[in-house]
Amino acid sequence: MSKISVYIIAYNESEKISDAINSVLWADEIVVADSYSQDNTAVIASGLGARVVQIKFQGFGDLRNRAMAACTHDWIFSLDSDERCTPEARDEILATIDNPRAIDAYYIPRRNYFMGRWIKHSGFYPDYRQPQLFRKGSLQFKDDPVHEEYAVISKHQAGFLKQSIWQFPYKNLEEVVHKANKYSTLGAEKLAKKGRRGTMFTALTRGMWAFLHMYLLKLGVLDGWPGFIIALGNFEGTFYKYAKLYEQQAGWQPPLSPPLRR
Repeated sequence: MSKISVYIIAYNESEKISDAINSVLWADEIVVADSYSQDNTAVIASGLGARVVQIKFQGFGDLRNRAMAACTHDWIFSLDSDERCTPEARDEILATIDNPRAIDAYYIPRRNYFMGRWIKHSGFYPDYRQPQLFRKGSLQFKDDPVHEEYAVISKHQAGFLKQSIWQFPYKNLEEVVHKANKYSTLGAEKLAKKGRRGTMFTALTRGMWAFLHMYLLKLGVLDGWPGFIIALGNFEGTFYKYAKLYEQQAGWQPPLSPPLRR
């Protein structure tokens, strides 16, 4: 019987980490890659039997590479703190790794739940993130700050499993705004590393396209208000990514304010 490690990346996820770990207690090893959380994430994870490794955050690409290196078994299942493995996905994963004809990497579909409903459009189903089940050594990430690019190191293309895991992308509307701010900052850093230039016109047009692409072309309009808010969050994240890049490159400084005396 093949053995499998699960790694979960986390930072200040005390409200989510228990459910994530509880959904993969069937694994032979659970590794929580924690980036020095300021809450009880590490304590909770250790209490549930996970092995916590502390990794300084230097971008998601580096974080995932180091989390995979901390896993000790031949197969790895990647789960984020806001994701939950389902019984059906568990059974398919275990059957796959015991199959002598298994290939090296597989995508797993995700069902997203937001504002009290399952999101069926908006590009959120089936929402393939990256290969989440793979043999150790068959997946490598670039050192990207966010939306990390990856390479499958195999003579086979990655396959697709059928059974879905669950994702809860936003706890509430505040987290929509928080993620748009966080990821736009990391996205601006990624663009700067690629030598891209930012303008406010680019920020506006890219943001508008991001909204229309998700709301109309990806049929987010059929998801009601949740679809609209997801598309609006996509606009904000994209707009501020380019706007922050422009701000960094402009290097604005306030005018000098000399000491005033009577």
